[in-house]
Amino acid sequence: MPTLQTLCPSCRTINRLDTDRVGDNPKCGRCHQLLLDNAPVAADDSGFERYLTREQLPLVVDFWADWCGPCKMMVPVFAQAAEQWRGKFRFLKVDTEQARQTASRFQIRSIPTLMIFRDGKVVASQAGAMPLNQLNLWISSNGG
Repeated sequence: MPTLQTLCPSCRTINRLDTDRVGDNPKCGRCHQLLLDNAPVAADDSGFERYLTREQLPLVVDFWADWCGPCKMMVPVFAQAAEQWRGKFRFLKVDTEQARQTASRFQIRSIPTLMIFRDGKVVASQAGAMPLNQLNLWISSNGG
């Protein structure tokens, strides 16, 4: 049975998960919280790096800032997408004001900027807010 390595969004412990059990609401072996919850995960520099190097689910990352109006408009859209793509992608929110090293590393010049990562590499990047149907189309056309 194929397995998937995924990080717990609560304690960031690495868990191995049978891929056919993704829909069974699996829980972390350490803290017993849901492994694949419906909400995006907030990540600072070290958290982002851990997800980038350890998570086997592809990552959809929203680079944002609290002062950005379009970023605030993306919050519910990104949350809805995270719910719809649960178990297929891990959704991360990276505050560029708090995670300056990560924002610099990926040359984030405008926000919001969305990126999809697979195996630690950027496979798609899109600047600007978008409605849910456009976000879903972008995700599906880039490996969803």
